[in-house]
Amino acid sequence: MSTPTAMRLSGLEPFNIQEDTLFVNVGERTNVTGSARFKKLIKEEDYEAALEVARQQVEAGAQVIDVNMDEGLIDAEKVMVTFLNLMASEPDISRVPVMIDSSKWEVIEAGLKCLQGKGIVNSISLKEGEENFIHQAKLVMRYGAAVIVMAFDEQGQADTKARKIEICTRAYKILTEQVGFAPEDIIFDPNIFAIATGIDEHNNYAVDFIEATREIKRTLPHAKVSGGVSNVSFSFRGNNPVREAIHSVFLYHAIQAGMDMGIVNAGQLAIYEDLPTELRDKVEDVVLNRHPGATEALLEIAEKYRGDGKQADNKQDQEWRSWDVNKRLAHALVKGITEFIEQDTEEARLKADKPLHVIEGPLMDGMNVVGDLFGSGKMFLPQVVKSARVMKKAVAYLMPFIEEEKQEGDTNGRILMATVKGDVHDIGKNIVGVVLQCNNYEVVDLGVMVPAEKILSEALAHNCDLIGLSGLITPSLDEMVHVAKEMQRQSINMPLMIGGATTSKVHTALKIEPNLNGDQVVHVPDASRAVGVAQSLLSTELKPGFVQNLKDEYERIRVERAKHGKVHKTLTIKEARANKFAPDWQTQQIDKPSFLGLKVFDSYSLADLIDRIDWTPFFSAWELAGRFPRILDDDVIGEEARKLYADGQAMLQKIVDEDWLEAKGVIGFFPANSRGDDIQIYADDTRQEVVQTLHNLRQQDAKKNQQANYCLSDFIAPKDSGVADYIGGFAVTTGHRIEEKLAEFEAQHDDYQAIMLKVLADRLAEAFAEHMHERVRKEFWAYQPNEDLDNDALIREKYRGIRPAPGYPACPDHTEKATLWAMLQPDQNAGMTITESFAMLPTAAVSGWYFAHPEARYFSVTRIQQDQVIDYAERKGQDLISTERWLASVLGYDV
Repeated sequence: MSTPTAMRLSGLEPFNIQEDTLFVNVGERTNVTGSARFKKLIKEEDYEAALEVARQQVEAGAQVIDVNMDEGLIDAEKVMVTFLNLMASEPDISRVPVMIDSSKWEVIEAGLKCLQGKGIVNSISLKEGEENFIHQAKLVMRYGAAVIVMAFDEQGQADTKARKIEICTRAYKILTEQVGFAPEDIIFDPNIFAIATGIDEHNNYAVDFIEATREIKRTLPHAKVSGGVSNVSFSFRGNNPVREAIHSVFLYHAIQAGMDMGIVNAGQLAIYEDLPTELRDKVEDVVLNRHPGATEALLEIAEKYRGDGKQADNKQDQEWRSWDVNKRLAHALVKGITEFIEQDTEEARLKADKPLHVIEGPLMDGMNVVGDLFGSGKMFLPQVVKSARVMKKAVAYLMPFIEEEKQEGDTNGRILMATVKGDVHDIGKNIVGVVLQCNNYEVVDLGVMVPAEKILSEALAHNCDLIGLSGLITPSLDEMVHVAKEMQRQSINMPLMIGGATTSKVHTALKIEPNLNGDQVVHVPDASRAVGVAQSLLSTELKPGFVQNLKDEYERIRVERAKHGKVHKTLTIKEARANKFAPDWQTQQIDKPSFLGLKVFDSYSLADLIDRIDWTPFFSAWELAGRFPRILDDDVIGEEARKLYADGQAMLQKIVDEDWLEAKGVIGFFPANSRGDDIQIYADDTRQEVVQTLHNLRQQDAKKNQQANYCLSDFIAPKDSGVADYIGGFAVTTGHRIEEKLAEFEAQHDDYQAIMLKVLADRLAEAFAEHMHERVRKEFWAYQPNEDLDNDALIREKYRGIRPAPGYPACPDHTEKATLWAMLQPDQNAGMTITESFAMLPTAAVSGWYFAHPEARYFSVTRIQQDQVIDYAERKGQDLISTERWLASVLGYDV
């Protein structure tokens, strides 16, 4: 079975660029030639701050990091090696591939020698002849990197379409036929030159690049195209709004022609659809060289866009109310305006032959625009949800009239969606449902905690075309496997879409897809992919190729996983325990909590939690990627992020002022000692009676650099040490009373407000957990009474102690939440319950353990071996087969 052709790059994580991959952003801020700040930091050897620049690039969405150290007063070779090695020690940076960028081959080769994963060399060319070109290409191939080839030969840089194609074609043939370079690892840079310079010969430079790109993609199979985008606008330096517009228009057309990636300055990138009409038209004339006077025409208006560039046609903001009603409806949908929707819908109904025609006509026209803009990255999720709110209000107004005629409208398909049995989380599912409805799919939403038999019976009863399953906790993965098996057993042949925080393409390939023959199982990583997947699965033309590609991909994953399993280095459980974290307990300072037992918090002040909110996940929930507060100034999504943040702040104020939510919690401290990998919890400080035992798993990966194989029990003094130690626990929620408010929003057909409330409730729950942990450290356990950290430091966990939660990496077995519940009794003390799969209700909740040891740290237990599974089953007094099956599901490995 053939493997799909793709450029397969990697940092710590794989990054595959395939035919359907969207435009790849290469972060350029770690380039001394493009960033004065970065150059200053490198010259001053302030590597910590320089690493923060790289981190910001990744957080802002850069999929590849361009690193360039070419500067006269910098030892580029030495600094390149130093910086790449430092990057490698930062997982949140090194997870993405690196582009080693230099005009000096010795710098490139020095970087290649210390580069982890598979990166990109930028660049080589034919300017010094074929011999040198072949020599460098062979070395790049030997080091295992992809390569950028500049359109440059012995005669100089290519400036026309013909020269660009000529040089790239020649280089392609040399690389593929003489060197043996994989064509999918070749990236051509056909040279982006400045336009609108006043020199007539330069007027066609953008068109030459775009048309050369189109021809390269057509004639040089699997090769990619890249370029330095900021070059195209150089003649307008000093006028950033016009430069932003030129970049946006140029990229819009270049990407359509096949441009795969670009080194982009995020500070000079605007959204094509948001450009003022006058400016966009004039820039388009220049970029596409439509007429000889294009440059002069742009210069005439350029000055009025200098500054903030906000020269939007405000007159239109008032004028749209005078438009034809159908056009007004479409405008309201795209802009998310609900103010006039009922009166405009009524006006459209009176003009239409049938009420249904209003839905099928102007409303669907508007939603099609929304779907297209979202699919192309020109609208963002919060805007889509607002559009859906407008649509629902319009449809709700029309429904009584439609019911009178007893007719149904055509849809693109009917999709059943459910959060699986045992799981109570539905924010992601609801967002996907909204996006699908925006694209004219009928969604049958069964809610949460839905057993397999109900999912399948309702799918058949509603004559659904697709089933969508959602889950947030790891036990949901096993339930999804069960649904697939039941579909197979009952011969239910309809495609299955899988989504949720713990799901993955790997789990889908290994665990779900093999259990369902016939129609395809598809992992949907986020809401933006749902519509494309649904269209492919329900299209008679698209489905065969789509399904075959998926089957090939899943088979490749299974083969690679099998290979990976064979070479994965692990220790026996005996060896892992011999390499445990083992401090000298006789010299450790053990702080006794200020009280033992429980402390209950009823109706906790929500106002006290606001300062501890981590806003970054708030934006992630809406699929806006970036670290707060920098996301608010992002030049691509900043405007929408600011609107979303303002809406969130406004609702947060109402939540507090009007008591929409109620916060409750319970904490407890207990005498404890470790015994092997378990932690024994005692009735009192006499330590005579063990009331509960917390069972833990230990890392079995072979470690490097003298790292320990951690287990949570390592942070509690062993029983035989004679040292009296303690453990804490907590369970907090901010979800009480949320259902009442959600019902109000549902009655108003307002998904935007409903999703906003759920997201904010989750943020408040995490803030409650963070706030309470701070009080524990400073007041209740009081082992760090003088701690003084700001919120950013708290978010980065710069404090002493940890609060791991059952079901998360350090203690992945959800069943241990039962021990926590037995100790804290949150049912009675905080109104919190757990499902049979150990999901918490209310859903806006956090629970876990408190460890106070100064060296306690978070870690991940991933792959464990059979010897630990047997040992763990014995310690818990459980059946080996069920224990093994459960752990395999939770940890994602094969039994």
